[in-house]
Amino acid sequence: MSDAKIRIRGVGKTFVNEQREVQALQSIDLDIQPNEFVTFVGASGCGKSTLLRIVAGLESPSRGEILLDGKPIDGPGVDRAMVFQHYSLYPWLTVMQNIKFCRQLKVIRDTVRNDSDVETAAGRADALLNLMGLTRFADAYPSQLSGGMQQRVAIARALMPKPATLLMDEPFGALDAQTREVMHDLIRHVHRLEKSTILFVTHDVEEAIYLGSRIVLMAPRPGRIDSIYEVPLPAQRHQDMKLSPEFTELKREILARIRETSGMQTDLEQLAKLSAVTG
Repeated sequence: MSDAKIRIRGVGKTFVNEQREVQALQSIDLDIQPNEFVTFVGASGCGKSTLLRIVAGLESPSRGEILLDGKPIDGPGVDRAMVFQHYSLYPWLTVMQNIKFCRQLKVIRDTVRNDSDVETAAGRADALLNLMGLTRFADAYPSQLSGGMQQRVAIARALMPKPATLLMDEPFGALDAQTREVMHDLIRHVHRLEKSTILFVTHDVEEAIYLGSRIVLMAPRPGRIDSIYEVPLPAQRHQDMKLSPEFTELKREILARIRETSGMQTDLEQLAKLSAVTG
């Protein structure tokens, strides 16, 4: 579509080392619309994170191109922010200093040191602290926070420059189940408020369904798009929706397809045969 926020066309990625070449991605074509929340699932090694890093400008495609607002991506930019599974906070900085860090770098780089810029940054940081429920911990250090709170700081830091596109690579993978649910509702709330376009990589199918408006299922060897699913849930969501027939049926369908594309179904069949012989 002409109004797509992100247009991915024929993207392939091959990693080369001294011994061999590994084709991580093959012929990826995908349009992502403004303010869309797209989740990516698939077995390990299907190139989900590699694709996200290419959109972020941290990797270059070997073939094809990605257009952001109609322009080729040629490196990282302040219009995109990335949140990783590991929080990557600066341990010697407080919560507030971590959140402001990227803005301070921009001020230094652009040599903008007027009062209005500083006031705007302070107001933005305060608003993000409040949004993330971190106001009481503004002067705390990362080592004094739980994993979930550290990830909130990382998300707030990513949101500080008001990126139009937020890229999230398994950001909740290390959190316990209860904290993950809280973070799910928080990031959907952030999405509604900030109106950003979000690309979210996860291994958790339930997480992908609850968060996304569309789910892109990728298959491995080489990484490619296998299927795309529309999520039959309203924009306003709550945790009880995970018990609905629509949710459970979509989860069952996606899990079955992941088993098929990853070869796991064949492995299970071989295991069943082995059990029958040895049993």
